[in-house]
Amino acid sequence: MAKFELKLPKMGESVAEATITNWLKNVGDRVEADETVLEIATDKVDSEVPSDVSGTIVEILFQVDDVVQVGQTIALIETGDVQEPKGVSATPEVAQESKVTESPVKAVEKAATEISFSESDKFYSPLVKNIAKQEGLSINELESIVGSGKDARVTKADILAYVKNKASEVVVKSPVTTGQSTTAVKSKEAPKAAPVSVNGQDEIIEMDRMRKLIAHHMVQSIQTSAHVQSFIEVDVTNIVNWRNKHKNTFEKREGEKLTFTPIFMEAVAKALKEFPMMNISVEGDYIIKRKDINLGMAAALPNGNLIVPVIRNADQLNLVGMAKAVNDLAVRARTGKLKPDDTQGGTYTVTNVGTFGSVFGTPILNQPQVGILALGAIRKVPAVIETPDGDFIGIRQKMFLSHSYDHRVVDGALGGQFVQRVAQILEAWDINREV
Repeated sequence: MAKFELKLPKMGESVAEATITNWLKNVGDRVEADETVLEIATDKVDSEVPSDVSGTIVEILFQVDDVVQVGQTIALIETGDVQEPKGVSATPEVAQESKVTESPVKAVEKAATEISFSESDKFYSPLVKNIAKQEGLSINELESIVGSGKDARVTKADILAYVKNKASEVVVKSPVTTGQSTTAVKSKEAPKAAPVSVNGQDEIIEMDRMRKLIAHHMVQSIQTSAHVQSFIEVDVTNIVNWRNKHKNTFEKREGEKLTFTPIFMEAVAKALKEFPMMNISVEGDYIIKRKDINLGMAAALPNGNLIVPVIRNADQLNLVGMAKAVNDLAVRARTGKLKPDDTQGGTYTVTNVGTFGSVFGTPILNQPQVGILALGAIRKVPAVIETPDGDFIGIRQKMFLSHSYDHRVVDGALGGQFVQRVAQILEAWDINREV
């Protein structure tokens, strides 16, 4: 019998690791070729890992919540082949022999570590244990970490965040000194959250993995950037009338719905080409000016969570191409078919708060981007219409654009001019335009 190594597959150029969220097969289970063996998560996107061969699972090398690098072996599958597939490494028996040769000193250190962790009733993955050992954390410190994984398990992200917070303790010298000695006071960057009182009638619901990630990203964004907003009202009457005229023809010809989103995305992409300093990121004291214009499209999922798939090179798409890209990402987001790379590499984000009737909003930046535009609901409102014969009151279709930007690198002039330019492009819509 041969043993096949099931490896974590490559999931895109920007994805180097994934977290195991669920094993669908156990040791001893039969698995067929292309049958899903486990589920993994990369940032916000969940994926499945199928088996390349048919056989029986004889060993699982990583547990739930473990972080695995792309290309690492995650399980061994025993097949009916006489010869091992090319590239298979040593079997577990060989690995055991190599372990025997480790030095007595390393063996003692390993045993001491295992005894230390055995004092805890909690489960910790091998990766978390290794990080704790490398950082010199005691068992008491490890147990104090609040886990965000399944069953409150401590994940790699949890322990790294703890280590980072521990390292960020700032030693502030007290102005009061005695002789040559100096009193040091420790202070932490972020205050602890106030405790929440719960009574017997309240229901306690644990956040799912994605909601925890969203919460972490939102708080991190607020702590990272100085948010400021600019608002502008836009007359989109011509766009509404033009879309009503062409949407049925467009759907029959292209097999795609023509929504307002690709129209607004096209306007944003044009404005970003004119204002390249809105298409940047910040790294420390440096500004990274992005060459590509990759628009993030914030989308609400059926379970209430949020995901931001990316339209790459949006400035190079015509309206038909933009509509197809928007619809494709929206459908795959709702059906859980997005790939890890679909949410990577965004340089600017657009979110449609008007979908839920909101007139305008103050969205939080999608780090490390420096701008995000919220599209408000389109409403019929009375407005002053200027004509050569005088001003009149008429009914117009209007909406608000809400622009949030990073005030560390984007001043009010640039932030205001950018959203003003988006408005100008929309208001100058050609009603005779073909699609």
